[in-house]
Amino acid sequence: MERAVHKIDASGKIAGRLASEIAFVLQGKNKATYDLGKDNGDSVEVVNVAEMKFSGKKMAEKVYHRNTGYPGGIRTDKLSLLFAKNPADVLRRTVKNMLPKNRLQVARLKRLIIK
Repeated sequence: MERAVHKIDASGKIAGRLASEIAFVLQGKNKATYDLGKDNGDSVEVVNVAEMKFSGKKMAEKVYHRNTGYPGGIRTDKLSLLFAKNPADVLRRTVKNMLPKNRLQVARLKRLIIK
């Protein structure tokens, strides 16, 4: 099986629409040989991630939660702070949430290259 490399320029694109396009290619749904249980998707290389846009009031209002594992250990971060610190991490989280939660998710995410 050959894996092609799809190059995507993220400048000026909406983050959610971009992430769904990336998840589609990582799963291999753009190929005629798509199979749900096999990892036959292509690699995706994304450039200019810092220039992607967000629709609506997401930049000011969207909040990401994580838990440290300790009681009362919930931590919240706003999208604006995360995007200023590391825009690639925001895109990676968005794509991860759009992929199916199964044993192939980690292998598919490894093929996402963000520059």
